[in-house]
Amino acid sequence: MIARYRTPVRQRGMTLIMALIMLVVLTLLALSSFNLGKSNLQIVSNMQHRDEAVAAAHEVMEETLSSTRFFNKPGDFLSAKCDGEANTTCFDSNQDGINDIKVAITQEPECVKVAPIKQETLDLEVTEDQLCAVGENQAHGVEGAVTGNSACSNTTWDVHAVATEIATKAQVEVVQGIAVRLPTDGTITPCGT
Repeated sequence: MIARYRTPVRQRGMTLIMALIMLVVLTLLALSSFNLGKSNLQIVSNMQHRDEAVAAAHEVMEETLSSTRFFNKPGDFLSAKCDGEANTTCFDSNQDGINDIKVAITQEPECVKVAPIKQETLDLEVTEDQLCAVGENQAHGVEGAVTGNSACSNTTWDVHAVATEIATKAQVEVVQGIAVRLPTDGTITPCGT
């Protein structure tokens, strides 16, 4: 006699249900890994845009530092203008011909410190120091007659720049202190003194 096994009627279709459940689980795993990859890509992209904006702000700081216009003409000292606005510069970071970042000096650079340079600290073999050297008359007994100060002062300035990505309006503020040697001969008045 041949034994026959019969499949119970209630188990028919269980394989189909399990296959559908596994398909749903695999689909959810694929979607979540796609979303995770997409959000990681967005994070990296945002960091790159932020770094580009900070680099643009530092470039404007370097332009500010490279000339004396920021204390001679504080209302309009940047050479390039963005949209005709004073103290703004535009950058095309990806070289596609469209400005991507707008950097603005948000307030006039602020002088925070003036320190006279002493004559004895000058190195007369350095051209910059030769310009600061002065001869002094001896006036013994007269208060304040000989201070030992040279014709220059070291000044420290705070410069605030805000870089704005034009497409997303995301902003990065960069504050940097810059040191500038200025003459004290009256041609430039450092720090409003």
